[in-house]
Amino acid sequence: MKKILTISVFALVFFISNSCSKAEESIVDCAFETANSKIHNSTDATNPKLMNYSIEYTGSGTLQNVTWTFGDGSTGTGAVVTHTYAAAGTYEAVATVTVKKDGSECGTTKKRTVTVN
Repeated sequence: MKKILTISVFALVFFISNSCSKAEESIVDCAFETANSKIHNSTDATNPKLMNYSIEYTGSGTLQNVTWTFGDGSTGTGAVVTHTYAAAGTYEAVATVTVKKDGSECGTTKKRTVTVN
């Protein structure tokens, strides 16, 4: 029974991978590209309310756009941004990342909870 199940799974994967059109393959490739992005942050050494944020993208597509919300109602754009928080507290910074590969654009959201002193 286990052998039949294994063969069935391989057959299904083979059928699905061979039935995709070029456009569908491009979309799937693009979707996997968004996994190649990471969010980074650091606090400024002289101002504890100033946070440095960046998106690191290591995929083979092109980083098209990054928009940020900082959890305090403020927004920003770009792969590298800084933001000064008005008050101490815990905030959730969200980066919406758009990647383009083979003519398809895909997006993902990366989140980071930060504590500002």
